[in-house]
Amino acid sequence: MSPESSGNIRVVIADDHAIVRRGLVDIIRETDDLELVGEGENGHELLKLISEVKPDVAVMDINMPEKSGWDVMLQLKSEKNKTPVLVLSISTKEDFAMKFIQVGAAGFLSKASAPEQLVEAIRRVSQGRKFITPELAEQLAQQLDQDIEKTPHERLSPREFQVMCLLASGKTVSVIAGELALSVPTISTHRARILEKTGLKNNAELTHYAFRNKLIE
Repeated sequence: MSPESSGNIRVVIADDHAIVRRGLVDIIRETDDLELVGEGENGHELLKLISEVKPDVAVMDINMPEKSGWDVMLQLKSEKNKTPVLVLSISTKEDFAMKFIQVGAAGFLSKASAPEQLVEAIRRVSQGRKFITPELAEQLAQQLDQDIEKTPHERLSPREFQVMCLLASGKTVSVIAGELALSVPTISTHRARILEKTGLKNNAELTHYAFRNKLIE
């Protein structure tokens, strides 16, 4: 029976850790209504799979080599690709999750979540719905109830947030410009705005801030 007529939810996954990827593969293969149609270990491979296989759902890690999960989301958004993407992360911070939801992710799930949550999340986003864990939903509700002031990085645009994470990971302005296909002056402008909006003084403080807020791992 062909994938198109099987009625199963066709899934592709991407994670640079082979053990984690194998665990995801096992969960999908053990679930009757899910079908694995491709797997990769970085963002480039995931984008290729999405383009060629046209899955119902893509499941990906955030921190991948060559092209990160954040880069993947921004590229899919620029291409107006509507493939539902379920993001997996070690971080459970609500502001980090919301950044991905804002740029088009269909769901955000902690890697520590039970397999049942992963299956539920894949099913939900395949139906065009959003998925966040109950714990994350509670954190978001509390944040709204308290009406707390935004943290500095929440004031950043999606592109500025991306550049901040790349700077915090130790990459230079010229390297970032090459990776994002932007000019060095443009990245320098983003850097200046990031420092202004966050009140930080230099890249060292950016790195410390990013680690403290679990924006990079």
